[in-house]
Amino acid sequence: MGQVIPREKIEQIVSDLRKSNQKIVTTNGCFDILHVGHVRYLRKTAELADVLIIALNSDSSVHRLKGHTRPVNPEQDRAEILAALEFVDYVVIFEEDTPVNLLSIIKPDFHAKGGDYDINTLPETGVIEENGGKVVFIPFVEGKSTTNIIARAKVIKS
Repeated sequence: MGQVIPREKIEQIVSDLRKSNQKIVTTNGCFDILHVGHVRYLRKTAELADVLIIALNSDSSVHRLKGHTRPVNPEQDRAEILAALEFVDYVVIFEEDTPVNLLSIIKPDFHAKGGDYDINTLPETGVIEENGGKVVFIPFVEGKSTTNIIARAKVIKS
């Protein structure tokens, strides 16, 4: 089981991981309502390296990106749920709209994103490549999304 860690501790944790030659993979997202698409994606991401660190959008970040009705679940709940997955090592919350600043500290060996992005549309590409990392795209799980779940819930409620 993983740990939810404060942002100010990530630099020391990464330093310790590097000293023990651990390969680090990161990913990021809102993970608002965790679903099977997220789980499959995170499991495949974890297979890329020794340690998986998830950069989780804060509530204010999700609100700016997804609209005034989101997130459905608060950041601490989302973080705890992600950390409970057996293949997640660390979860760290970030306030910005993108994890670029956090990734410049972590400097992962790999950074994974879903197949709904590409190298040209991913804001993190520059910081990953500048620090010697590689961007990897995990195939998108068709039809599995928080937006779809919310839409179905609205239909059921009606």
